[in-house]
Parts: sequence; structure tokens; C-alpha cells
Amino acid sequence: MKLSSLFSSSNGTFNGVSGRTHRSSMTELDMPLIWVVVLLMLFGMVMVYSASIALPDSPKYANYKNSYFLTRQALYILVSLLVSVFMFRIPVQTWQRWAPYLFVVTLVVLALVLIPGVGKGVNGAKRWLSFKVFNVQPSEFMKLFIVLYAADYTVRKQQYMHKLTKGFLPLASAVALVGLLLLLEPDLGAFGVIVCIAMGILFLGGINGIWFGGISATLVGIFSLVILLSPWRRERIFAYLNPWTEENALGKAYQLSHSLIAFGRGELFGVGLGASVEKLHYLPEAHTDFLLAVIGEELGFVGVLVVILMFYWVIKRSFEIGRQAIAMDAIFAGLCAKGIGIWIGVQAFINMGVNLGLLPTKGLTLPLMSYGGSGVVINCVGLTILLRIDYESRVRMRGGRV
Repeated sequence: MKLSSLFSSSNGTFNGVSGRTHRSSMTELDMPLIWVVVLLMLFGMVMVYSASIALPDSPKYANYKNSYFLTRQALYILVSLLVSVFMFRIPVQTWQRWAPYLFVVTLVVLALVLIPGVGKGVNGAKRWLSFKVFNVQPSEFMKLFIVLYAADYTVRKQQYMHKLTKGFLPLASAVALVGLLLLLEPDLGAFGVIVCIAMGILFLGGINGIWFGGISATLVGIFSLVILLSPWRRERIFAYLNPWTEENALGKAYQLSHSLIAFGRGELFGVGLGASVEKLHYLPEAHTDFLLAVIGEELGFVGVLVVILMFYWVIKRSFEIGRQAIAMDAIFAGLCAKGIGIWIGVQAFINMGVNLGLLPTKGLTLPLMSYGGSGVVINCVGLTILLRIDYESRVRMRGGRV
């Protein structure tokens, strides 16, 4: 069965709300986008297996099989693809109607994480809701729903975008509430991504340039203040600036120093798939936050470059889809498409920057590739919405209705 047929009903593509059907064709689906996303996930699955195969040798994972993380990641990808098939059938207009409600519900769930006995803590952070068989990380869902909410807000308040009180402050208050909940978890990395998404959509939506510059400077000041007032975050920054001193290399900069060693060992073509030494209990979280370091060690500069180029292509394509939608007066759809590009781009950039020592260590996964159910599923849902936006634009250009 061809992958494109998964997105079509027997009589054509189905409109999930109105019930109308019309013929679909290969030209109405962005197959290169689908295949690049699938390749990123499959490549990630292979590297997750490579990075985690030795984990059962550690007492912490003694009860796990060597294929434990591979099996679960494969299951996450399968679930993501099945969910995507369903989500593709939801029109963009329906997402716009749901956007405020999805945002509010996720806000409530973020608050539930902080309730003792409800939220699950790992390594001192409470970011998950446990459902026994699997865990859910609400902050991952908020990244998508802030895209939808900010795009819907910008369309509704378009006439007020040049005003501070009616244009910017309501959305800023909502994002500040999200930030407060995330900082209590704590999850500064997710908060940073969400702020970038909201600010990016506001900028694309036509917010006053002077206000945008002033607000950006204020946010930089707030993030700096959060770091300065938090002793352990401050220590991380100092360790990041000088990771090779003995105290830092064995302490706060342990992950960074071993990540850099992994890239150094990989050189141009790598030491070979599966031959990483750093994943053998030297580099913590090798299958999640530091997956790129394992890619760099085993596949070298060439492997890392391939990953960067695939992400670049997805981000570039999202902005092209957004620009086309806006040209056809589908403003919400266009802002959503560009917002999804900002989300994937910012998170990938931060993860890569942390792995390469360009940014301080932060707990953010590599989209589509790192181990984790919530992240992979919600990344796929976001990219499915992007695919739907492109599909609707193609149908309209051919004179059809969606």
C-alpha cells in the first residue's frame, strides 16, 4: 500500500466535519514532506536503539531488555502514524474553532502535573502524568496548542495588533501563566520554545515593530533574571562557559564534556554505526537529550549534516506552505504553518546547540528523533496539520472545496 493512500478514503479524501468527499491525487499531497518526516523518525529509531542497547548493563535499567527502548519507540511511531491518519481528516477551520478550548484544557493539565500524587517526578522535575503503561508530558502538547491559539488570537485581534493593551497584553498574560506553570515543574526549555513560538507568530501577524523590540529585550531580561536567581541554573551557566576544568567536567558540565568528546571521536565519517563508546554509560540521556552526540560519534560530521539538512528542509517547507496559504487569504492556516516551522526549528536548534556546546545544557529532545512518546506523537500531529494546510491550498488552487 502506498503511503499516500493512508490519507484517503476509498472514494477520495474525507472532510471530517461536513461529510463531503472529493477526489484526491498524489499531486494534492506533499509526498516529499511525508517521506522526510518518516525518514527522520526511522533514522531516530535506529539511533535510539544504538544509544540505548547498553543501558541494561546499568543497575538502573537492569530489568530492561536490550530492545526495550527500540520496541517502545517503534510503538510510538506506529501510534503517531495512525493518529496522523485520523488528524489529517480534520479541516483547518475546525482546528481554529477548537484552538482556545485546547489551550485552556492543556493549561489545566499543566496545573495537574504540580499536584502531589498526580504528577510524576523524574530527576527532581515534575513534568509527567503517569497512566501506568505510559507517561504523558503536557508541555509537549502545549507547544502545538500555543501555535493554534496564537494564530487564532492574531486573526481575531488583527485590528488591535498595533496596540499594546488590546493586542499584545492578553496573549502575553496567557503565555506568562503557561510560563509560571512550566517554571514550577521546572521546565525552562519548554517555556523558551513556547515564548519563541508566541513571539514569532505575533511578529508575523503584524505586531508593532517598536513594541516587538521592546518586548523581546524585556523577555531576555526576564530569562536572565530567572537564571541569576536560581543557584543551580547559575552554576550550569558557569560550567557551560568552562566545561573542561576538573570540577565542571565531573559536575555540572559532565554531559556537555562527554557530548563534545563524542563529536570529537566521530570526526568526518564517524566510528561506525553501533560503535559509540560514549553511550556506554559515559554520556547520560544518550537516547533522549543527547541523541545527536551519538549520531556525531557513530556517523560523524556527515551524519550530523544529513540530520541538519532534513530539519532545514522541513522548516523551509513549512514557511513556503504558510506563505502560500496567506496568499490565498487563509491567514490562520498560514500563521499555523509558519508557527509549526518556528516550533520545530527552535526546538531542534536548541537541542543541537546544547549537544554541540553552543548553548547551555537544557532538557529538550530532538524533534521526531529522540526517544519519547509524547514528543513524537505531538510532533507528528503538528506536521499533519501542516500537511493538511498544504493539501487545502492545493485543492483551492484547483478550484475544489474543502
